[in-house]
Amino acid sequence: MSQHEVVINHDQIYKIPSDFIDQAKRFKRQMLIYECAVKEITTKLDVLNTELAHMDSRNPISTIKSRVKQPDSILNKLRKENLPLTLESIDENLTDVAGVRLICSYIDDIYTVVQMLESQDDIRILEVKDYIQRPKENGYRSLHLIVEIPIFLSAGKEYAKVEIQMRTIAMDFWASLEHEIRYKKELSDLESVSKDLLECANTISKTDEKMMAIRNEIQRRTK
Repeated sequence: MSQHEVVINHDQIYKIPSDFIDQAKRFKRQMLIYECAVKEITTKLDVLNTELAHMDSRNPISTIKSRVKQPDSILNKLRKENLPLTLESIDENLTDVAGVRLICSYIDDIYTVVQMLESQDDIRILEVKDYIQRPKENGYRSLHLIVEIPIFLSAGKEYAKVEIQMRTIAMDFWASLEHEIRYKKELSDLESVSKDLLECANTISKTDEKMMAIRNEIQRRTK
């Protein structure tokens, strides 16, 4: 790879690859596509939430959160998984650079939103990971979708992958605290803590199911 010299502060000379600027521009554009993908998905979800509220007089989606991974997080994940540190590798191997999280009131709201997303003809669902029906060993519950959507830019149409995580309010509460507790550096008795966290996850799951049953019973009585 050819290199050329760049003078910095008039007294320091660094040699950088000749295609460095081109690579930087390509990476910046790639991040722009992910940002646009997040906007596209959140707009769709806002519209679906409005429609569902009109149909059922309530908003099934409590909160919509989104983010695009920072460059250092992308680099760390590529290194952790022993993947090539290239732009092509990001597109081919990482599905969570663009992420959207939905917080729903009830479990069945999650599956309603999934069905509505599946009916969108411009969304391609690549993968479904249902950790609600099949929780992780630590008790984690959530439903993950990997989707691919088109982004329309001035130069034409591009496609981007987005990870959508869907949880109830209770599941999100548990996941947030579990992450905070588990990654404390001074944590010692991890086995005991893991057992307690799993117990809490199971309790929260039962609470989710009970709250949904109560809502269904109220709806049945008021029809």
